[in-house]
Amino acid sequence: MTKSLFSFSLFIVFALSANAQLVLKVTSIPSNTPASADIYAAGNFNGWDAENTSYQLTPNTEGVLQLILSPPSGIVEFKFTRGGWETVEGNANGGFLPNRTIQYNGGEQIEELSILSWEDLDGGDTGNSTAADNVSSFNFYIPQLNRDRKIWLYLPPDYATSNKSYPVLYVHDGQNAFDAATSAFGEWEIDESLNAMFENGDEGIIVVGIENGGINRLNEYSPWINPNYGGGEGDEYMEFIVETLKPYIDENYRTLSDRDHTGLLGSSMGGLISMYGAIEYQEVFSKAGVFSPSFWFTDECYTHVSNTGKEADMRIYLLAGEQESASMVPDLYAMYNTLYNAGFDNDELFIVTHPDGQHSEWYWRREFPAAYEWLYANPITQTSEIAFHNIHISPNPASDILKIEHLYNFDKLITKVFSIDGQLIKVSTLGQSKELDISYLAEGTYIINIYSKEHLLLSKKIIIHR
Repeated sequence: MTKSLFSFSLFIVFALSANAQLVLKVTSIPSNTPASADIYAAGNFNGWDAENTSYQLTPNTEGVLQLILSPPSGIVEFKFTRGGWETVEGNANGGFLPNRTIQYNGGEQIEELSILSWEDLDGGDTGNSTAADNVSSFNFYIPQLNRDRKIWLYLPPDYATSNKSYPVLYVHDGQNAFDAATSAFGEWEIDESLNAMFENGDEGIIVVGIENGGINRLNEYSPWINPNYGGGEGDEYMEFIVETLKPYIDENYRTLSDRDHTGLLGSSMGGLISMYGAIEYQEVFSKAGVFSPSFWFTDECYTHVSNTGKEADMRIYLLAGEQESASMVPDLYAMYNTLYNAGFDNDELFIVTHPDGQHSEWYWRREFPAAYEWLYANPITQTSEIAFHNIHISPNPASDILKIEHLYNFDKLITKVFSIDGQLIKVSTLGQSKELDISYLAEGTYIINIYSKEHLLLSKKIIIHR
């Protein structure tokens, strides 16, 4: 290569390097921004440092605030602040704004952006907030994933006036738990439900809602990778809860920090990570609410339960609607059977499906109180007769007839027979005889559910042997 050609090639390399930049231009800021305020960007490019002067926006020659970055190609995730997370930007209503994300493809890329509000100056989430007065929120750093996340906190109504310590429930998709203003598809109304139960004599509980990671939600809510949808960060996410968030909550609030008083709750992918977290950290959690879980994401969720097995007494509440995907209810029963075969007894497992249940917040909102009451009832371990409303099925193994003893005065109960993989085989009405004909079943293992209207009273595994 001649000297002139080498020099030209070197010039091209330097020219391309000089153009490899991402320019963040802020074309408008809120009218109530203090005149003396400095604006910073905090994101995955600077360890989410909210007051790093190297990432302060400065006026360009046109007077427009901008910041020039030279990140590697990929997702750039960030937020604007006025020098601290207490002064973070908000959405159009002054409420919580998820992390901004930009796909940076290398080279010169200019992004024109607007800051809509500041949470501290525009009322936080109060503009259209439906959260109760005993719900608050704060930003929290996830060192295991190098990300920032909003945490919601529900404290019992008597927290400020008592010296009591309380159980704790960690809830995924925290933006959907308390506030309609931050939930895209409706809220669970956990605060309203718990406040009402407190008024009726419940002792109270602390709820910690962890907002999902937006585009990282699927990644964070599964430790296993689905080749089409992602995953793989569930271990780090659960380590964050166990090693960082829980110690912080226990240190700063009056909690009953032992496993007997600590639980997980989530729906959909949140149900998947709740199941994983409860089994993986049985020394930390004793209960899990698993609503409409995404067990379709990977069969590894069953293998994990089988390989880990029972290490301590648990309470696991399995819920799904019959109007969800075709695989939802069968998958739920498959997990129930996997848990049972792994050593968990009937009194540790509660499985319920509803004919009208859908993959929706309204359904999970409706079913939350019943799940909470069962999960946090005392003691953790009780006989199946108590847990399942004094219904007893015998014999087991059985041949042609099951005798069903119960204390109800109902004229009829509904029985549903499922195969071991969750396929519905037959629906019957149980009359006054209190006997169920099972002569049509081949030898094998089945699940018998007994309902009063749509309410599940008993779910039990039976063996047919002749």
